[in-house]
Amino acid sequence: MQTYISILRGINVGGNRAVKMEELRELYAGLGFTDIQSYIQSGNLVFRSGKQETSELESAIAQKIFEQYHFEVPVMVLGVEILKQIVAENPFVNDPDKAEASLHVTFLAQKPSLEASERIMALNHLPDQCSISGKSVYLHCPNGYGQTKLTNNFFESKLSVTATTRNWRTVRELIRLFEKITRPAEEPIN
Repeated sequence: MQTYISILRGINVGGNRAVKMEELRELYAGLGFTDIQSYIQSGNLVFRSGKQETSELESAIAQKIFEQYHFEVPVMVLGVEILKQIVAENPFVNDPDKAEASLHVTFLAQKPSLEASERIMALNHLPDQCSISGKSVYLHCPNGYGQTKLTNNFFESKLSVTATTRNWRTVRELIRLFEKITRPAEEPIN
């Protein structure tokens, strides 16, 4: 069994596309996933499944959500090693001048073209900062994510890829959930 993390775009935002996490965990169980853990109401789940391509898992989850709720939800599935790599590569996290609450990661469905990435990096976003690496955009938003122009819609329009953003605390919590599910039964959970 492999452990995966799924991130859903646009559920339970502003009262739209409402999906209860209990129902979503049941939906995942119906797909044969196990050890399903959710974090907050915005579609962050850690689960175990037989080893599969993440694109197959994304399609299966999106199709099942459409069948049950009758709306489309972009789904991104990451292996845990990829998420750990994303955490390790954050260029802002060790800067003492950048508060953890101001850090975010925008997950991209595909790696954007080099040209599109360079165009974004050439723009002045101050006071916000971004750094693009692979399928991740690292954000530092000192006035809060709610005040930035570096939103999902911005990246989707400029990079032509699906994007969804999580704050740094959520990213760290997803890794903690992974560790919780993969810890041997005899080890205590703190």
